[in-house]
Amino acid sequence: MVTLLVIFILVVVLGLLVIAPYNALVRGRNEVKSAWSSIDVQLKRRYDLIPNLIETVKGYAGHERQTLEAVVQARQQAIDFSGNAEERAKVENALTTALRSLFAVAESYPDLKANQNFLALQEELANTENKIGFSRQFYNDMAKQYKNKVEMFPSNIVANIFGFKVEPFFEVESAGDRATPQVKF
Repeated sequence: MVTLLVIFILVVVLGLLVIAPYNALVRGRNEVKSAWSSIDVQLKRRYDLIPNLIETVKGYAGHERQTLEAVVQARQQAIDFSGNAEERAKVENALTTALRSLFAVAESYPDLKANQNFLALQEELANTENKIGFSRQFYNDMAKQYKNKVEMFPSNIVANIFGFKVEPFFEVESAGDRATPQVKF
């Protein structure tokens, strides 16, 4: 009778040692998915703003067709993309680069820079880019916490048993994006 009680207690304790890390891993995975969803919302908002920005620029800089087409193409690729977070980051970085080119073109047109619609769209897009940045940071924080749970003892044992995998970070792709911008007056 005592042996059965000891075995029962050992089974319960071992069960709890598996259940707690398992639940923490599930919670972490769900937090990463939720953080990714926040990025998706802001990206959708950016996609919706870009056509209005393009139309405004077209009226002033119609002969800058290559830059406009690059932005439209990068936007469409980003909208159509359905891969993982790591590949999504590459597509989004390409769109960001195309948008930078568009704003560089806009600098050449004083009338465009003074246009209220363009200024409002540029401001809205800048706010959206800031929100995307904050969402990316939050996602990376959640991915880091989850990665720690997947890789640290003893939860790594449970993660391996149940097939939990780390999520990729949303990182800057090109070295040019990491470079410090030059400011000249």
